[in-house]
Amino acid sequence: MADRRPSPTAAASGQVLHLALGAALSPFKRPRPDAGCPGTRLVRSGVRADPDRLAAYERVCGFPPGDGALPLTYPHVLGFPLAVRLMCDRRFPLPLLGLVHTSVEITRRTVLPAAAEYELAVHVGAVAAHRRGTEATLVTEVRAGGQLVWESRSTCLARHRTDAPPAERAAPDPLPVLAEWRLGADTGRRYGAVSGDRNPIHLHPLTARPFGFRRAVAHGMWTVARCLAEHPAPGAVRMRAAFRAPVLLPGTVQYAADGGRFELRRGERRFVTGEVAPLGSDGRR
Repeated sequence: MADRRPSPTAAASGQVLHLALGAALSPFKRPRPDAGCPGTRLVRSGVRADPDRLAAYERVCGFPPGDGALPLTYPHVLGFPLAVRLMCDRRFPLPLLGLVHTSVEITRRTVLPAAAEYELAVHVGAVAAHRRGTEATLVTEVRAGGQLVWESRSTCLARHRTDAPPAERAAPDPLPVLAEWRLGADTGRRYGAVSGDRNPIHLHPLTARPFGFRRAVAHGMWTVARCLAEHPAPGAVRMRAAFRAPVLLPGTVQYAADGGRFELRRGERRFVTGEVAPLGSDGRR
């Protein structure tokens, strides 16, 4: 199904309505890995980045302003309204409220001009068991002139009790620290304003507490974008990032990187780990 391009005001109002519906349905959803995933594919054509909103996103995330191209992570923001509609649908198996972003993989096949027009599509790729609950994969695709130019696979977790044993991971050697950032209590609210992601776990301690967080939590996509602002990824690339632990706000974190790898941590506690690698001529790493 395809959308006509709505006005900014209508789009914002529609998103608020969808979020309200998703919030209302959340208490009635019981996530489980065998629930299956809806076959709905939402498509929106004629999408252009709003220059003012893009500039605000670049400021919040630390990208250099106005270089004429979309930051690697920005198509995620363009596709977010469709993702919200999908997650607010009655057939989506996970409750919207309290969803936790656990990983993202982005493939950019070419630089995306900021002034170009795009077609976006979002669908659910899979629903699977996770050691801390049930996880869904959302797939976002961006096309220009009919060609796939950008795609992402994001996993979102609905936390609930499971019988899975704790995961055992061998910790890699820490990367060299290049910067230390002090994150304000309003980081989640500022990113929510430019991205449209106003999940209550990101906004205030009082709205995060019912979901098990003692303070507001930084958006996973903000932490990745902030790292990539310091870790340029030119041309055709694939980026993978895992969100290992919540970044509580306010707080202090360390940005570390070496070669294609990057991470956000405090001491030995890793919050985000990721890597960026160029694509070959066949679109593969």
